[in-house]
Amino acid sequence: MELIRGLHNLKPHHRGCVGTIGAFDGVHLGHQTLLHSLMEKGRELGLPSVVICFEPLPREFFAPVEAPPRLMSFREKLVALSELGVDRILRINFDEKFRSLSADTFIETVFVQGLGIKYVVVGDDLRFGAGRKGDAVSLGRAGRDHGFEVVDTPSVLVDGERVSSSRIREALESADFVLAERLLGRPYAMTGKVCYGRQLGRTLGAPTANVELQRIKAPMSGVYAVEVAGIDSRRYHGVANVGMRPTVGDRCKAILEAHLFDFNSDIYGKSIDVIFRHKIRDERKFATLGELEKNIRADIQASRHWFGLE
Repeated sequence: MELIRGLHNLKPHHRGCVGTIGAFDGVHLGHQTLLHSLMEKGRELGLPSVVICFEPLPREFFAPVEAPPRLMSFREKLVALSELGVDRILRINFDEKFRSLSADTFIETVFVQGLGIKYVVVGDDLRFGAGRKGDAVSLGRAGRDHGFEVVDTPSVLVDGERVSSSRIREALESADFVLAERLLGRPYAMTGKVCYGRQLGRTLGAPTANVELQRIKAPMSGVYAVEVAGIDSRRYHGVANVGMRPTVGDRCKAILEAHLFDFNSDIYGKSIDVIFRHKIRDERKFATLGELEKNIRADIQASRHWFGLE
């Protein structure tokens, strides 16, 4: 899969493709259905498939703290789209200049001049351009003028309700990992590189892998029974804490700290997948290190019990 970093990096050979546009946060069943349809049309026409997305997400640009938490980082999204078989990702920097483009100018700049697109698949909730005035109808009208076809895909339903990123966030917030897995088509996981932390867990007898989440906030918080993959061919059981940590000034970032059972190898710098299976408790602060150590041991015991490891 090819990542095109910005409109300025589009080359003549990028013209002529089938494409779609959206946040694709989570790459859930609805997204997968749309993308499979897109790639099937690409094979029929002998054209590569292109997913157009923005960084930051528009809602993060306008209100970084109030925006819904990401289900996945941009890197996780790249991996998921690549595994589905998408040929190219066009990542557009969403900034003050780009936000002011009208829907018509956006279509002309991206779809017509930039990509020379021949076929577009969109979701039923598509909005783009200044004031979010562009939608599937206006894109279809432009397609008739410029010679590309636009297909509006219906929603995918699970239990009679639309599959959406917001519905998955609600499932994760309520720790319904069974529903989240059904909506995603896979267990919910967070992937990141193991970095150096405060080494506090080590002093308390429970060393943790500190994972960089590359997002402002996570879609849930608390202590969870988890599985960890990506170290080797095995999956390790463990317990993980997801929360927020203050950074410079009044900004915060999401953190994930995972303790792996019966594991004592150096994995700094390694990218791991933390798969969430069960919530043990909400996140909370403790007055003393002794109280913290006591609760860590209780969390480990609770996770072991849930996995049937006692």
